[in-house]
Amino acid sequence: MIEELRYCQIETRWADALEALELRAFPSVDPADLYSAPELTDLAEAFPEGNFVVLDGEEPIAMGLGVRVHFDLSRPQHRLKDLMAEGGKAGHNPDGDWYYGSDISVDPRYRRRGIGSRLYDLRKGVCRQLGLRGIIAGGVIPGYAEHKDSMTAADYVAKVAAGELYDRTLSFQVRNGFEVRGVLEDYMHDPTVDSWASLIVWPNE
Repeated sequence: MIEELRYCQIETRWADALEALELRAFPSVDPADLYSAPELTDLAEAFPEGNFVVLDGEEPIAMGLGVRVHFDLSRPQHRLKDLMAEGGKAGHNPDGDWYYGSDISVDPRYRRRGIGSRLYDLRKGVCRQLGLRGIIAGGVIPGYAEHKDSMTAADYVAKVAAGELYDRTLSFQVRNGFEVRGVLEDYMHDPTVDSWASLIVWPNE
């Protein structure tokens, strides 16, 4: 039951399990573009207060990860791994004025239980507590796989944002208050969507 799940700050002891969790959550993404256990250890040491793990008993079954960054919205194009290589440890800049949402992974067995919404709420709480400008993220667009032969990624994302098409990830993000600001090329290597992602922003207003 959802009430039995525990939401905790990330700890280094879960690094191996979280690496495996992300691989289960994103099976079509090149593992090189996902977090490794050493990177997750770095993240837990650098910014534990901004990263959350969901436990069923002692098993991690979901996580919402991110770092503080400086981000220029007038020059938004970036690859996830390139951004994570900037700044300090794990890509975290303690002086960054934005929270960059680098990952939300939910074990496929636990989806559609409200876990993702709770993780977004926890991230928003971090922004409010730290006085950050908001959340920026590159969002996966799994539904684009069915439309990539008939429209561009930009057209697809615009139609989802307008409610004309449904995408299980992007539509959920829009319902959670995120604004769609365009698309990111070659964000993560994922041949099912030709490596496109959405650019989303939640302003802390």
